[in-house]
Amino acid sequence: MAGYTNYAYRELLRMFGGVDLITTEMVSARSFVELDRRGSELPSRLWGVRDEQRPLAVQIWDNNPDTLSLLAQRLALEFKVSVIDLNFGCPAKQIANRSASGSFLLQFPDRIGDIVQKVTAAAKPVPVTAKIRLGRTRDTINAIDVAQSIENAGAAGLTVHGRTAAEMYHGNANWDEIAAIKSKLKSIPLIGNGDIRTVDEALFRIKNYPVDGIMIGRGSIERPWIFRQIAQALRNEPVDSEPTTKEIRNIIVKHFNLLKQQFNEHTALFLIRKTVCHYAINRSGAKKFRNEICSAKEPALFFQLIENFFH
Repeated sequence: MAGYTNYAYRELLRMFGGVDLITTEMVSARSFVELDRRGSELPSRLWGVRDEQRPLAVQIWDNNPDTLSLLAQRLALEFKVSVIDLNFGCPAKQIANRSASGSFLLQFPDRIGDIVQKVTAAAKPVPVTAKIRLGRTRDTINAIDVAQSIENAGAAGLTVHGRTAAEMYHGNANWDEIAAIKSKLKSIPLIGNGDIRTVDEALFRIKNYPVDGIMIGRGSIERPWIFRQIAQALRNEPVDSEPTTKEIRNIIVKHFNLLKQQFNEHTALFLIRKTVCHYAINRSGAKKFRNEICSAKEPALFFQLIENFFH
């Protein structure tokens, strides 16, 4: 969700409602500590965090427990965040391979436990959670061992994405593998993640798997209103219909204006173009629209293309 769940997107989710806990983009502990040492501005991914509405979780990553602990302590004491989430699941090469972090650490359950223990102690009284994948590869699935190490180290919760790191986002998330972890945990909640893009899929996961909650990532990019719809369904209320094209145009304008609060107009345009491409999924002419919208370098042209496509 890097490049998507910035302050503007989080505000958009709050506008729709229904989501119980919003999480930031991953924040590099190493970058934070280095910028702080230089007296530079904080990482852009923490923009807005001090003042925005709670509850709010901040997800952090690195492989050094001391560096992670320094950031966690600052987030707890100065930023007063609601939750600190440790990422042990990111499969991106720059994180897992080049930085030996994220899903790279899954092959070392004891090392993960050491990180969780130190960060939990540093972050008190703010709860620390962790996110993992099933393992590095299908042949080395070890999510149960990692989950138990995380719980024994004092974590307050665990989120599991139902793929291995090698699978990236290909194939289907294996919710049976997620479910197998529940009976191996003593008390912490288990959150399931992967392939939830509709209300029906969310309800099916909640009702048919022994999880305490669900996390939605990529599925919310194209449908940020999905959390409200799920909340309505869980309360047995009528579920809002999908937004009209006019409403989608209004959402895009709102999102763009929120982005401009943090970024300059050029950066805001670059970021909104990525999101808008997701709104076009399964619509006639989507490929041509995506090509045109990603080439728009001026807001006037961008919004003209939006007007023409979402009419």
